Amino acid sequence: MESAVLYAILSMSAIGIGAAVILYFVAQKFKVIEDPKIDLVDEALPGANCGGCGYAGCRAFAEGMVKAESMDGFFCPVGGNDLMKSLAPILGVEAQEKKPQIAVLRCNGSIKNSIPKFEYDGDNTCSFTTNLSAGVGGCQFGCLGGGECVDACDFDAMYMDPETNLPVVKVNCVACNACVEACPRDILELRNRGPKEKRIFVSCINEEKGPLAKKNCSVACIGCKACVKVCKFDAIDFDNFLAYINYEACTLCRKCVEVCPTNAIHELNFKPRKPKAEIPAKVVKPKVDGVEASKVAAKTEAPKAEVKAEDAPKEEKKTEDIKDEAKATPIVEDKKETSSKEIVSDEKVESIKDNK
Repeated sequence: MESAVLYAILSMSAIGIGAAVILYFVAQKFKVIEDPKIDLVDEALPGANCGGCGYAGCRAFAEGMVKAESMDGFFCPVGGNDLMKSLAPILGVEAQEKKPQIAVLRCNGSIKNSIPKFEYDGDNTCSFTTNLSAGVGGCQFGCLGGGECVDACDFDAMYMDPETNLPVVKVNCVACNACVEACPRDILELRNRGPKEKRIFVSCINEEKGPLAKKNCSVACIGCKACVKVCKFDAIDFDNFLAYINYEACTLCRKCVEVCPTNAIHELNFKPRKPKAEIPAKVVKPKVDGVEASKVAAKTEAPKAEVKAEDAPKEEKKTEDIKDEAKATPIVEDKKETSSKEIVSDEKVESIKDNK
């Protein structure tokens, strides 16, 4: 009995040792030598494992970037450009700077703008409600207010506004794309933050025609193309009765915001506009038989006498000038007159004598 137990122990030990030797040689034959750069990159990453880079986690992101031997198409939204620059010396390549982005809600169908048409009592999760109805406001494209995007955010960068029943994105958003993927209606979008956090976008994704869209939401895009006509930079695309602003081509001139009749285009972090000067209304003059009364009155008025330069009263001569003229001229005239009188008198005397 004891010998049988001993033989069993020895046989099992031999089998174990043989299997260990076989596994050792197999592992040496097929072992994979991992690049030590992967560990260095993994240690430098923030370790959020948010999936914003497009990989399952930070380890997978590090492996993919090291194997690619290039940083093209790789970007960690949590670490940003500073982190990518620090990883460049480890990989021996140059890092390409990418403009920082932020999540944007492309819907303004709040309780005030999209008035509820009925009361819903049931599961409020967006993924369930979107398969059940178009929402209490009637818009089949708008936000459902379930808050799944807020639950998906691991950075406390979103919250639900109780007054509007819409999610609000905070400034500390890292653009991890988790909220975008969580939204069943694709209302959230990653856009460039813009200079000084200035952004312009169409806050609507309703693809219905204008009357139907306006019926369910007062601030919906009605497809009037007014923004497309006023944009001089071809930054606005139009498809399915919906305008879309390309943030790469937009120059933030804000002309599209001014012409939007429903205020569907939003501008964020801009200075308030200066109030426009009020243009005084034109005074409408009463007409008499189709002619303005002022013109009729002008015709009836007596024409004013025009004073010509010739008819103007001459200036009176000064007394001193008159005295000087009197002294100069009368003497000559008197001599002429006396001489003429003397001649006339002599002629008369001779004629009288002849008559006698």
